Amino acid sequence: MEPALGIIAGSGPLPAQVARAAEAAGQRVFIIGLEGHAEPDRLAPFPHAFLRFGGAVRILSLLKEQNCRDLVLVGPVKRPSFRDLRPDGEGLKLLARIGKAAFMGDDGLLKAVIRVLGEEGFRVRGAHEILGGLVGRAGLMTRTVPDDQAKSDIQRGIAVCRALGVADVGQGCVVQAGIVLAVEAVEGTDAMLGRCGGLAWPGPGGILVKLVKPGQERRADLPTIGEQTVRGAIAAGLRGIAFEAGGTLIVERESMVAAADAAGFFVIGLGPEALGARTTTGRN
Repeated sequence: MEPALGIIAGSGPLPAQVARAAEAAGQRVFIIGLEGHAEPDRLAPFPHAFLRFGGAVRILSLLKEQNCRDLVLVGPVKRPSFRDLRPDGEGLKLLARIGKAAFMGDDGLLKAVIRVLGEEGFRVRGAHEILGGLVGRAGLMTRTVPDDQAKSDIQRGIAVCRALGVADVGQGCVVQAGIVLAVEAVEGTDAMLGRCGGLAWPGPGGILVKLVKPGQERRADLPTIGEQTVRGAIAAGLRGIAFEAGGTLIVERESMVAAADAAGFFVIGLGPEALGARTTTGRN
């Protein structure tokens, strides 16, 4: 059996996009959809199986049976409690190999999982290696340009995101007029935006800032934005999104930009200069 790219899939469109890109490059794929997370309709066109999160031994065995040597971990996954995980005896041994990282932040856990996968003979690759065209670039993507207050809020958001990242808490926050309305933790970006509407102050709306965590393992859990993110931010009364260029995946780019332009909303990628000192506004 020829080697296959193994994809361990959470929710959203990215797992299917990775599979399509790999097949277009002539590579066979096999997807493990995590039950309760991966979406059956999205995985249906590809060889796949659905397994529960706690079935780690079965997941590894099936990947080896399919001759998967390279793996991609992609798509949001809500972190299960230990009770929901329900690992079997062999699964408990794998958890022991992950160690205390199982009870740390997401990045600490992912680094440990990637280490164990390497010990099992797999090479973990980042989704951005397969989907290079989806990596966001520096500059403005929309017609609307951030004003001085928005630029100031972006800088405040950068500082907050870096502090969150050092603590391995989250990748995003919402800032309005210098006030931090919300920070992202285990709930994820969409849920964070869902609770922002009732927290807004009078005046110009807030800004969502999303950055890669300092020292983050980039082969999994890169920040991702798309049309759903923009619509959620608009519904929450925000007026813009700033993301880290070169470290953020952009899904549904055309529909995302169209939704933003229709609402007078901006989306901007922050390059090294912007992250270090100021925000640039050159359109992609």
